[in-house]
Amino acid sequence: MNKTIGLLAHVDAGKTTFAEQVLFTTNSIRNKGRVDYKNSFLDNHSIEKERGITIFSEQANFKYNGSKYYLLDTPGHIDFSPEMERALKVMDYAILIISAVEGIQAYTETLWHLLRMHNIPTFIFINKIDRVGSDLEKLMIEIRKQFTVDIMYVGELLRTKGLNEYQIEFIADRDENLLEAYFNGTYTVEGCVDSLRCSINQNKLFPIFSGSALQDIGINEFLDNLDYLTYTDYSEINEFSGRVYKVKYDERGNRISYIKATAGILNVKDQIKVSEEDEIVEKINQIRIYNGNKYITTDKVVAGEIFGVTGLTRFNAGDVIGEVGEKSTYDMVPTLKSKVIFDRMLNEKEVLSYFKILEDEDPSLSVVWDDILKEIQIHVMGTIQLEVLKKVVEERFKISIEFGPCEILYKETIQEVAIGYGHFEPLKHYAEVHIKLEPGERNQGVKFESLCHADDLTVGHQNLIKTHIFEKDHKGILVGAPITDIKISLLTGRAHNKHTSGGDFREATLRALRQGLEKAESRILEPYYRFRIEVQIEQMGRVISDMEKLSSQCEPPILEGEKVIIFGRGPVSKLMNYGMEFINISSGRGRISFIFDGYDLCHNEEEVIAKIAYDKKADIEYTSSSVFCSKGQSFIVDGSKAESYMHCLH
Repeated sequence: MNKTIGLLAHVDAGKTTFAEQVLFTTNSIRNKGRVDYKNSFLDNHSIEKERGITIFSEQANFKYNGSKYYLLDTPGHIDFSPEMERALKVMDYAILIISAVEGIQAYTETLWHLLRMHNIPTFIFINKIDRVGSDLEKLMIEIRKQFTVDIMYVGELLRTKGLNEYQIEFIADRDENLLEAYFNGTYTVEGCVDSLRCSINQNKLFPIFSGSALQDIGINEFLDNLDYLTYTDYSEINEFSGRVYKVKYDERGNRISYIKATAGILNVKDQIKVSEEDEIVEKINQIRIYNGNKYITTDKVVAGEIFGVTGLTRFNAGDVIGEVGEKSTYDMVPTLKSKVIFDRMLNEKEVLSYFKILEDEDPSLSVVWDDILKEIQIHVMGTIQLEVLKKVVEERFKISIEFGPCEILYKETIQEVAIGYGHFEPLKHYAEVHIKLEPGERNQGVKFESLCHADDLTVGHQNLIKTHIFEKDHKGILVGAPITDIKISLLTGRAHNKHTSGGDFREATLRALRQGLEKAESRILEPYYRFRIEVQIEQMGRVISDMEKLSSQCEPPILEGEKVIIFGRGPVSKLMNYGMEFINISSGRGRISFIFDGYDLCHNEEEVIAKIAYDKKADIEYTSSSVFCSKGQSFIVDGSKAESYMHCLH
């Protein structure tokens, strides 16, 4: 049985030490490494060793009781959470590690939130119970309060000791059939264990374990219970399918696509379909089974296995192969942007190519070249990520760079329906596009549908227009920020049998989109945090006052003894630097956590517009003007007048 298990934790909860102990216990490694000794098996990158934190998700393999396990160690710092979330998509089960001393921390809440969103069955391991200040009972109460009441503590080997009466009742409460058998006295322990397995797998129940990874306390018991309570049912019979969850380039420049096989068998030299419409295929040149930073090659892999392949150039992180489902979407998205500062003696195209490689490995970077400002811009999660990127570029590409200050990453949307028209007809070219723009649901991105009849425009041309809508982020007209939360419907269009050629529909589509945006009422969106603040009662007034000053809204406070818990929501731009001030206010005894809560209307729109001073007319990449042709001569019509010239309207 193949099982993929993910390791997740807040920084310093002991996740890497836990991984070392598991690998040592299962004879996957001969010697246990330590973070402080800079020799841990999975934190093998020089930057990880230097900083003592996990930055890149890595894979280790071990066998236990006949099952093959793929252990994915993920980053524990929020700046590298997109890397962690990409790994979530291929996990069968997750292990969330919480320190018994520090308890539930800010990023722990984010991880729990993501695990529930992605419906990943979760085991909780409370670590460091040997440390002074650890309080298992208090932490259990905290988990019930902040996460879920559906937790069951497991302190013994279930395979040999079985379940106690309390555990059987707890499981039966979540299984109607078992509950009836329990009341009738007809239940069996085996039936209870089967119900427990199903409840865990269906996210109805979350088992909790405790121990010390450093002192090897509770690790053997945890491993045996993990093996006993987990199962997978991958089939090798069906046609091959899989999900790409990571892309990396090795030291020789080979592009490695990391895949989780979800069905069937994949062999070296097999051909993978990239596009059903165009019947494009790519060939698998090599299959690698990674264990840390080393790998072995193999001729084939089967469902449930995780591996890397060479030969694929068109598949990116989140893409699916075969009949496995839709392309992955992610919730951990950058809210900041920064520009790359480099010596102008360097070739800018070469520097851009380096960052395009980094973007291939981490799509959340969204690397763009701003032709007006003549600069490379990237999207980031925070300043720690920039420090790491600087080091990565220096080590891999042998150039020195700096980054500009982090700025909020704004977006734009519309508040009313508009029709956009675009026409592109220089001599020997022809394309016309009519689209409807409608406000979409918040945080749903850009949606597209075609209402155009095939008699007016071939399906191929309609698909081409859709491709141009999604080929990149398109700029809005207020501050030049990417547009979002807009539904775009293709109404009609026109092509010419002889003169329509490649690129014509791209030109017409972009002009129609820009013209529609100029007619609609646009608004700026900014990123928001959802926050949880825990302080002493005497500090409540100060904190609520601070939140009001920071344009944030608080829910009614929840009193708990001498403490108060405040939930609320506010702009990232206002809250991102509040952490240090909060430590001073609470004398280090309070707790504050932020979770990204999507985009919403900008709280200081006019100020942002004035500060950015975007000139929509000067943006040469985007124009609402259309190009027409009359008597062999092309002429340009301003977007405000273009509608009256459209061929489909006459």
